[in-house]
Amino acid sequence: MEAPARTLAVTRAAARFCILQGWAPVEQVPLPDGRRADILALLPSGDFAILEVKSCARDYLCDAKWQDYRAWCDRLYFAVDLDFPQGLLPAEVGLLVAEDREAALLRDAPEHRLAPARRRALLHRIALLAAGRLAMLSDPAGAAELRAALRLE
Repeated sequence: MEAPARTLAVTRAAARFCILQGWAPVEQVPLPDGRRADILALLPSGDFAILEVKSCARDYLCDAKWQDYRAWCDRLYFAVDLDFPQGLLPAEVGLLVAEDREAALLRDAPEHRLAPARRRALLHRIALLAAGRLAMLSDPAGAAELRAALRLE
């Protein structure tokens, strides 16, 4: 399977895992430091988890920024498929492994608590992003008009 297809399959399986856990996953979340979380999930406890999707060993080895995500979540996970060489991944990060449409938690992520102000800012960010995406799904024509208007400004 090609890397883009593998990334999509792992992302979908990881998002399904989140939903089955009662988490609220939002994909491709821009973070205040300019990074973009593959999946930022709000947990029922109010905690945040970031799931960083890796499609292959090269994807992981070329990524020196994954540690920066710790500043934006209470728990950090890698999500990979069965073919990924898991020995490359650090033990201090949680691990989900995807197969087909499902993912299994192989290692829970250690907790590193967010500061209350950062948690509040993330909650605001994820709510606005998710609500905006939902509005675009329910009114595609309105979303197209808004995108066109924003391009003109």
